[in-house]
Amino acid sequence: MRISTLFILIFITSIAFGQDLKTPFEKSKNTTATYEECIKFYEKLDTEYDELKLIEIGETDSGEPLHLVILDTEQDFEPEAIKAKEKLILLVNNGIHPGEPEGIDASMILLRNYLENEEKLELLDKIVLAFIPIYNIGGALNRSSHSRANQNGPQSYGFRGNAKNLDLNRDFVKCDSKNAEAMSRLFGKWKPDIFVDNHTSNGADYPYTMTLLATQKDKLSLPISDYMNQTLIPNMYKEMKRRKWEMCPYVYARTTPDEGILGFMDSPRYSTGFSTLHETIGFTVETHMLKPFEDRMWSTYHFMDILIREAAKDYSTIRSARERTILYSKNRNEFVLNWELDTLKVDKFLFKGYEAKYKPSEVTGLDRLYYDRNSTWEKEIDFFNTYKPSVTVEKPQAYIIPQAYSKVIERLKWNGVKMSKLEKNKTLEAEFYYIKNYDSRKTPYEGHYLHSKVEVEKKTMNWNFRKGDYVVYTNQPNNRLVVELLEPQGMDSYFAWNFFDGILQQKEYFSPYVFEDVAAELLENDEQLRIDFEKKIEEDKDFAKSSWAQLYFIYKRSPYYEATHNLYPVARVLTPIKF
Repeated sequence: MRISTLFILIFITSIAFGQDLKTPFEKSKNTTATYEECIKFYEKLDTEYDELKLIEIGETDSGEPLHLVILDTEQDFEPEAIKAKEKLILLVNNGIHPGEPEGIDASMILLRNYLENEEKLELLDKIVLAFIPIYNIGGALNRSSHSRANQNGPQSYGFRGNAKNLDLNRDFVKCDSKNAEAMSRLFGKWKPDIFVDNHTSNGADYPYTMTLLATQKDKLSLPISDYMNQTLIPNMYKEMKRRKWEMCPYVYARTTPDEGILGFMDSPRYSTGFSTLHETIGFTVETHMLKPFEDRMWSTYHFMDILIREAAKDYSTIRSARERTILYSKNRNEFVLNWELDTLKVDKFLFKGYEAKYKPSEVTGLDRLYYDRNSTWEKEIDFFNTYKPSVTVEKPQAYIIPQAYSKVIERLKWNGVKMSKLEKNKTLEAEFYYIKNYDSRKTPYEGHYLHSKVEVEKKTMNWNFRKGDYVVYTNQPNNRLVVELLEPQGMDSYFAWNFFDGILQQKEYFSPYVFEDVAAELLENDEQLRIDFEKKIEEDKDFAKSSWAQLYFIYKRSPYYEATHNLYPVARVLTPIKF
């Protein structure tokens, strides 16, 4: 009797446990998992299957740890062991905007289905899946039903901002959040070959459930860019259509889609722009906000499943192309810092759309836009998807970063950049930039007053570097990241994100009544200064009327003016030197 009772209890327990492996979405189609439900689900998968492991990889601003789910058929859960076996690593990020939660639920179902299906597991012979269950945990915990005013479900969901009210899809370079620090460390350690970031779009209405934003085709380096654009992306489009989830490029429209769409310039602040710095293929999946949540979830599921199968088929090609790309990055001399849309090059894309119409608004009485779903069209539209370099730079032999800029140094280290310390004081000839001009935002943007349109002036001089300053050689796989973030003209450089703003403020001035006599002496002893001064008076009426402006003109050209004002402190060493 005891034996039969025990057997019944075990049987009931096993059934109950099996039911627990159903996701909240599978129990209710308009439901996305809470943070707690999501982590508990993966904990159960970890317990049930040896091939999957749930680990903590860092802290988040919410106080909860950031998790990584690893699925490896050989049960290697450390990147060093995985890389030693020449396996391809596919990294998927979910819940960077928890109000766009399709990836959270799709990943739960997909990983469980792979574990339960021997045929699917066999696809992963040379691939390791690494999934972040929920990246923005603070936003996931801030759950409601109203923050996504334009979205069709689910019933409740998280919030875009994280625990510090930061948009984490603008934080990949500046790393104001602990989340972004953990992500940088993850990229630096795991070096993923392919990266997917799951989202939901806003914008125009159209029939497609899924749109795709890939790493901007002109930014990702050859040869990995060739493979992505000529093989992988066409195959993804073809197979998604075959599975009845036809997709189109991300609809970044000028006004309405029929007037053409633009390729999105994903600078390094964004997820796929950040992955590009690591020469990683990147995809931002954008499902359409107005489609039912169930459809959005399943289209995301199928996209990831197709991508896994393509990667399984081409893993050796992908690894080879990426290795050659990284070698190219290591040896190349010129890097692009900024890009601009090439409006003379126009592709065509066969697009299915709803007719855009206008009618009087019931609220304002003015004309309002709406899309008539009963009036569909299909035609080729303009697709502006070519960008050309606007600012390029030749790399130096090395950069030297003063140890005072610890926040810059630590961020480079998080990303796997190799550097060494000067062991003693050393005087060297190096090239420096003076910041000649720049624009800044008038209002805060993600906690910063971002700089843009930076103009620099080069100056070569001997400089006294200090013991403990950091030397970053540009002969390493992370060259692209190093150059784009340390060159001040880069659109998302550390200078742009205010890490060096101390240099932009003059620290010393003069008292006019004291400096008058000094200025007179300087004009008397420096003929060129006197000529420039008199010319300025003749050409500038306001200058001629201002004694302060005239004295300051002389002061800026005198030995008394501080040499470090507007001097970007990261040195460029142009000749090979052993430190």
